Amino acid sequence: MRLKQNIVITETGFVFDSDTGDSYSTNPVGMELLEKLRAQMEMEEITAYMTGKYDVEPLQFQRYFDDFVIMLRHFNLMEEPE
Repeated sequence: MRLKQNIVITETGFVFDSDTGDSYSTNPVGMELLEKLRAQMEMEEITAYMTGKYDVEPLQFQRYFDDFVIMLRHFNLMEEPE
């Protein structure tokens, strides 16, 4: 799963889609997730990183992450699989 190439993410959590001109904001955890997606990290790597850094169980994190990705897809910020 990948973020669209045209997405700009600032240090303050501002997310801009240069194709549509739409902008969004996210919190620091969302920024970390976006950075991991931008780096094309595998789900297992993202889960290991986030559960190691934060006090969250892997299954609980997976549910939160799935919801986050659903939201990104809803706003058309993810590339669809080929």
